[in-house]
Amino acid sequence: MPPKSKPKATNNPKSKSSSEPTKSHRQEPATPNWPPLKPLIPSSDLALETVLSDQIYVVRNLFTSTLCKNYVSFLSTLPLVTTPGRPKRGDAVRVNDRFQVDDLMFAERLWKETALSQVVLGQSADADSAEGKDLWGGEVLGLNPNIRVYRYSKGQFFGQHYDDSVSLHLPSLADRSLPGKTTWTLLIYLTTCTGGETVFYPEPVLSSKKNGSKSKPLKDNNVDMDPIAVELEVGMALLHRHGDKCLLHEGREVKQGEKWVIRSDLVVRR
Repeated sequence: MPPKSKPKATNNPKSKSSSEPTKSHRQEPATPNWPPLKPLIPSSDLALETVLSDQIYVVRNLFTSTLCKNYVSFLSTLPLVTTPGRPKRGDAVRVNDRFQVDDLMFAERLWKETALSQVVLGQSADADSAEGKDLWGGEVLGLNPNIRVYRYSKGQFFGQHYDDSVSLHLPSLADRSLPGKTTWTLLIYLTTCTGGETVFYPEPVLSSKKNGSKSKPLKDNNVDMDPIAVELEVGMALLHRHGDKCLLHEGREVKQGEKWVIRSDLVVRR
């Protein structure tokens, strides 16, 4: 059975997937010549769908199937690196091939050229709206320039982990950087495969007694939630909370085929 609450810091399997090494700790690869983000479906035909309120949302068909095929073909030419077989202490077990680059322009293209910004903020919503700030964790600035590409082949997986929030600075039109932090993980699935689902393990509902005693998990009336498995769909974007409110989750083993993913994060003003 998966753990029902976050383990103590000394035994925490928290992944470093959201807090990747900085430029000073890794050699920065050349910026890829990313293919055009076309064709796309109009934002009016897309919607932010709730999987688990306040925690997990999806946008189906953010990328068209044609665009996904174009990107898989292109990403296959990048110098992907296989993750170490033995993770560092405190890291989750992860076996995949990956590419990572800091690319502010591509992050802006993903945010503005696709329907992502309109769907996340709402067709006529203001990024400063109280409702949006409450959901996304602050005033949304865009996407994390730290772009990651994952390829999971047969037998590869990502063990149970939590995603960290990271602090960063984003350039602004006023010629000064804006302090930001990441609050939601963004995964864009480019392929389907057998297995490879992203599975979340919601924590038990808590109740507090009026006499001032500590809250404790309820174990009556079936309040424990079953794991939530999000199956891959070509072109679907998955958004889930990370940081302090992150749910324990994993990427199941790929049984057949390949799982291609583009990863970034939602950034809000800090």
